[in-house]
Amino acid sequence: MPDPSLSPTSALQGSTADRIVDLALRGAIRAAMALPYPRRVAFFGGVARRVAGPLAGYRRRALANLAMIHPDWPEARRQAVAEEVLDNFGRTLIENYSWRELGARLADTPVTGGGLPHLEEARAGGRPVIFVTGHFGNHEAPRHALTKAGHRIGGLYREMGNEFVNAHYAATMAEVSGPVFAKGRRGTLGFVRHLAGGGMATILFDLHDRAGVPIPFLGRPALTATTAADLALRYDALLLPYWGIRQADGLSFDVVLEEPIPHGTPVAMMEDATRRLEAQVRACPGQWFWVHRRWKGTPPQ
Repeated sequence: MPDPSLSPTSALQGSTADRIVDLALRGAIRAAMALPYPRRVAFFGGVARRVAGPLAGYRRRALANLAMIHPDWPEARRQAVAEEVLDNFGRTLIENYSWRELGARLADTPVTGGGLPHLEEARAGGRPVIFVTGHFGNHEAPRHALTKAGHRIGGLYREMGNEFVNAHYAATMAEVSGPVFAKGRRGTLGFVRHLAGGGMATILFDLHDRAGVPIPFLGRPALTATTAADLALRYDALLLPYWGIRQADGLSFDVVLEEPIPHGTPVAMMEDATRRLEAQVRACPGQWFWVHRRWKGTPPQ
């Protein structure tokens, strides 16, 4: 049966190059979807590692970022981590298009960590909850696990530059749990209304934001949006970090819900969130998306 997330996007605008990229991605996804789930995930990891990642320049960018942050590492280690990054990127992409099967596999995955009692207390009291996470492991895995536990979780996301790809990828997020909102005036307004009504939602905070504040991340300042903290303070929302940590089999995850980030100044709250992400990246460096231009526009310390 055709995947509705891959429906035609003829009304969208974009360059010929964008359309070609979209058609190639659609073809790869359709081919992968014909495979059994474990083979599909491994296959797409291999495609990203050996073909798509190098062609898109992601391998080169990951190596450059790793060399900047870890100049003390042997070149062989940086190469190995970059390979793992691309493999995880490909696996995450196809897992999120395979959201039904991913959700089914996560149905019995326990959510661990000190944040659980705080989450239950917030739900019982109708208090809004903002989950913060990064492009690490599979950032959708915790939302699946918590949805299976009865929570309804929306999200605020940044649209991709390629409108054709964004249209079907955004659909995969919307199908998982609560409503998702594209970052921007209209999307943020919808997101705010969702929170104000006592809703739960996720924000990925680890992308470069030119309007953000410089917060040290892995030893270098990175422009970081304070949106999650600003909204938590404005709506008295609980701010909870969570992580979907890929396991050695490449298919299963540990889902960890950490203790809440205490309310304070927006910068202090995002510094706390950044330290929590740093701890995950240092423990499993190959699971963070080093392909992002995270340190763009900031000088070294």
